[in-house]
Amino acid sequence: MSPDYSVQMRFYPPPEDLRGYFTTFYVTDIDPGSNGILRDSLHPEWGGMRFFKPHSPQAWTNLGQRISSTFIGQGPSAHPIHFELPKCRIWGFGLLPLGWARFVGLPAADMANQICDGFTHPGCARFRPLAMALLAEGQDEAAELDQLVTFFRRFPGNGRIDEKRILAIHAAIVDPQLTTVQELVQRVAASQRTVERLSHKHFGFSPKLLLRRQRFMRSLAQFMVDPSLKWIGAMDGHYHDQAQFVRDFHEFMGMTPREYSSQPHPVLERFVQERNKVAGAAVQTLDQPTGVSGKAA
Repeated sequence: MSPDYSVQMRFYPPPEDLRGYFTTFYVTDIDPGSNGILRDSLHPEWGGMRFFKPHSPQAWTNLGQRISSTFIGQGPSAHPIHFELPKCRIWGFGLLPLGWARFVGLPAADMANQICDGFTHPGCARFRPLAMALLAEGQDEAAELDQLVTFFRRFPGNGRIDEKRILAIHAAIVDPQLTTVQELVQRVAASQRTVERLSHKHFGFSPKLLLRRQRFMRSLAQFMVDPSLKWIGAMDGHYHDQAQFVRDFHEFMGMTPREYSSQPHPVLERFVQERNKVAGAAVQTLDQPTGVSGKAA
């Protein structure tokens, strides 16, 4: 029997002058049907913000945080974020490391693996006018998108940022051929101490964990795009064996691959498939970095 729920989403690439800061802008319409809610879990990803109208979701982490708000912010994650969605519309965006440095300013490590109520957390204070605009009644989608773009074009920002090094670290991390911290440091042409400091400040984690997260997310994204591969076919070639992959899966998702594939993913399956078609990458962490001019790093 066909499910009676509906998940409809549209992706909007940021305009060229904002492209280096964001993954995508997106809007999702959720109708959970007879169940009343849809339950799913986000994969590890970059930081971002989501705005829900008219009803609040429930969101929680494996670390025990639980939030219910129409404005939810999050830091970069290496663990899942679980959620239950009522009937609602969601506006959201992911902040690439350069965007985190430009718009948030707080050290990303301070928000790593955390979610927050955007209406009360001090790190989200400057985004509350955007939340109020997007959550206002009586607007169409085009007007809401224009509000989002206009808000960030007028945003005062956080002064000078080390764009060149942030982009160099990001480009090295997403390179599937690069597998060690030593290679990353050589690619960036900076000291290991500098790379470690910038990674925690703007990416949320150590270079070693970021590289492990990339390897894992390449595997998970491959499986989500083409489940016929099975896990053995989707597993990244840099894994030594299946046991190593299973250990990573448990660390990053809190369960085994078999447990994950046995659960329904009504929102994420649709999101990954659609994002892969529209944005060219199934998940945020596989997006290539660009400079503020929109050119590849």
